[in-house]
Amino acid sequence: MHSKKQTSVKYYVGIDVGSASVRAALVDEFGTVVTHAEQPIQIWEPQPDHYEQSSADIWAACCVVTKKVVCGVDARQIRGVGFDATCSLVVVDKQFQPLAVNSQGQNNRNVIMWMDHRAVSQVDRINATQHRILNYVGGVMSVEMQPPKLLWIKENLRESCWEKAGYFFDLPDFLSWKATGVTARSLCTLVCKWTYTSDGGWDDSFWKIIGLEDLVKDKYEKIGNHVLSPGESVGKGLTPEAAKELGLPEGIAVAASLIDAHAGGLGVIGADVRGHNLPCENQPVTSRVALICGTSSCHMGVSETPIFVPGVWGPYFSAMVPGLWLNEGGQSATGKLIEHVVQGHVAFPELQSKAAASAQSIYTYLNSHLDLIKKSLPVGFLTVDLHVWPDFHGNRSPLTDLTLKGMVVGLTLSRGLDELALIYLATIQAVALGTRHILEAMEAAGHHINTLFLCGGLSKNPLFVQMHADITGKPVVLSKEVESVLVGAAILGACASGDFASIQELEPLGAAISSLGGHGKNGKNRASRAT
Repeated sequence: MHSKKQTSVKYYVGIDVGSASVRAALVDEFGTVVTHAEQPIQIWEPQPDHYEQSSADIWAACCVVTKKVVCGVDARQIRGVGFDATCSLVVVDKQFQPLAVNSQGQNNRNVIMWMDHRAVSQVDRINATQHRILNYVGGVMSVEMQPPKLLWIKENLRESCWEKAGYFFDLPDFLSWKATGVTARSLCTLVCKWTYTSDGGWDDSFWKIIGLEDLVKDKYEKIGNHVLSPGESVGKGLTPEAAKELGLPEGIAVAASLIDAHAGGLGVIGADVRGHNLPCENQPVTSRVALICGTSSCHMGVSETPIFVPGVWGPYFSAMVPGLWLNEGGQSATGKLIEHVVQGHVAFPELQSKAAASAQSIYTYLNSHLDLIKKSLPVGFLTVDLHVWPDFHGNRSPLTDLTLKGMVVGLTLSRGLDELALIYLATIQAVALGTRHILEAMEAAGHHINTLFLCGGLSKNPLFVQMHADITGKPVVLSKEVESVLVGAAILGACASGDFASIQELEPLGAAISSLGGHGKNGKNRASRAT
């Protein structure tokens, strides 16, 4: 991010709300993360497939991390704030007070998380309508989107929640409202998770046919009738109350937000790759897919014209990169699955103690242990007799079947650390094979993809990166700035500040390359550092 007009360094704050924590970063005008901080947030699981959070807890964490990253910085140099968050559903009453999304009446738990699968019956009925709007979500709506969750609330919490509700927010939009007092929604959230279309707006017939005609009657006030493009300035900037809570100056620009995966995609997909002999060099950005991999994974590919991919969300116009159509594949559990498999193994306590003794993370230790036992063959061949089907939380793309379950084939009676390392490897390989399945579906529909750009927590695991290069047969690019999602959020704030003309002006400079994961024949792979 560079402008010749600067006389002193300008800063932008990016705030990222993930599934289990909130992070913030102070990013300078050159796209460098100066400092960042993290704060955990609470998740409630009152029963299987029900996941809830608290908007008050999330906002409090936003305030903690933001105060940390701006501490000691001249407030006059901070020009804008951008938010991204998971696509969770926030419910508040007409006075903006939290409303319980549970039968226990716990009003503080007013967020249905993105990964909540309570609305299975509702999404089945929505899909049975075969409404034309479903063409824009791969032909089948996911239980993780907002319409089935809204229908679940109406049918199960009618008096306590539905009838009292004043506003239903996607979490990124809740955050921009909390910062500015303006209820405008982001085009990104409404298009990707609520069935809004960038050319036609809301489709009355869809909401009526699924039984949510109430939302049409009030002209969609509860779910959004003022829509802004990501990066547009919201209202008059930070309110006095929000400014005090965040430790920022009153009135600084606040951007219309993005979903977290889309912020990550924005932070990496425009990387300058010149001089690295990559197949996407001198090719349009449409030859790239951004893979944002954390608790879950999202596969973001863009095109100049709409491409309808069965089982893959979209096409969504201008939902991530202005002027381009977005397709979004996804896996509902990736980091969460790896954690579940590793922590559930009988040898996990041994792994914990040995990793602690060597001052390593458990995953660094597992990667080293695999190198020790691989002998002469590449590490990927260790699992020739062990296979994982990774859909422990259903399949989002491209099979769109939330009833699918996970499976492991090739177990023995062995219970030691070797076996834990092998099932860890097999799980990572299964996730990478899922990515290949998604890419094949996108390519069959008309995408031309030759390079993967990874970001998110799992991209920091060299084994995860290498297995994706091996299994997809495509080079993998990592950003020099590892906190790409935070950079994406800060790009929004920079755009809202008016210091830059557009997101496109900012995007390439937020994602210079630092690492390449190569692919080769017979598993003989390379990974090189780029200067």
